[in-house]
Amino acid sequence: MIEEVPLLDGVVLRPAVEHDAEPIQRACIRNREHLRRWEPRRPDEYFTVHGQAQRLKSLLAQQADGRAMAWVLADGDEIVGRVTLNDIVRGPFLNSHLGYWIDAGYTGRSLTTRAVLEVCRLADQELGLHRIQAGTLLDNVASQSVLAKTGFEPFGVAPRYLEIDGRWQDHRLFQRILNERPAF
Repeated sequence: MIEEVPLLDGVVLRPAVEHDAEPIQRACIRNREHLRRWEPRRPDEYFTVHGQAQRLKSLLAQQADGRAMAWVLADGDEIVGRVTLNDIVRGPFLNSHLGYWIDAGYTGRSLTTRAVLEVCRLADQELGLHRIQAGTLLDNVASQSVLAKTGFEPFGVAPRYLEIDGRWQDHRLFQRILNERPAF
């Protein structure tokens, strides 16, 4: 069972739940400019409680089907970051894609590093995954530092990988092998 994990200075990592829509919406508005450079362009609906509730409902449905796992970093009632494993694949692959962000007011405190380490542990021990993949923009040194500190290794560059901030942009790809257990 995946539960709340203390990270640092009262901030905890815990599974996302439906009632997180409003605090996530507040975090998205608070961090709109901070995250703009690293994310897809978002429609206005994304920055509403309804928009976040719909996104969260979809993500939690994927989670119920075993195709995703979503956590929030919470400081009391405020959401100050997210970590998500998307595209969980079972069978001989046992792989997922990692995504994360941290509130502008919480950068430089090792919270993202601690959260990613914990998610890797949970992905291995609780979810039974073999590998996690992540991608960053080529110039996202902070995110690449998080990945390096948490055991990810670069394995290539994907040209025009994702549309970020309105342009198809190249990404450096990373992976972390969690274990060598057989898939079956």
